[in-house]
Amino acid sequence: MKKLWFTAKELAGLEGLPTSPQGVNLMARREGWKNRRKRGVQGKAVEYYAESLPGEIQGQLSLGEPPAPYQSKRTDALQIWSEAYYQLTETERNTIVKYILRYGLSSLLARIEEEEKRVK
Repeated sequence: MKKLWFTAKELAGLEGLPTSPQGVNLMARREGWKNRRKRGVQGKAVEYYAESLPGEIQGQLSLGEPPAPYQSKRTDALQIWSEAYYQLTETERNTIVKYILRYGLSSLLARIEEEEKRVK
């Protein structure tokens, strides 16, 4: 189940947001994010509705969802990807990460397949 409500503490430090919960709360009030009181907590703790956050923040939150259980069994593949990633230059890493975040892995695979067809 996708998480829909986030506290300022959970949001603090995401790219494009302030680094402190207080800063997130100020930004939320200024921009009118939908909120509710956090249940089971004393004080003025609030949670913010994911769909009322800026689009780029929503994208980061969806990437932060917990992985599917079957992925935990793939440590060998993860190690291979990790090793390949660290063999790239910083510029190459940034380029690949930006591409995947913007267009997705399926788009990257499609481009690789097109390239392979051209080479043959």
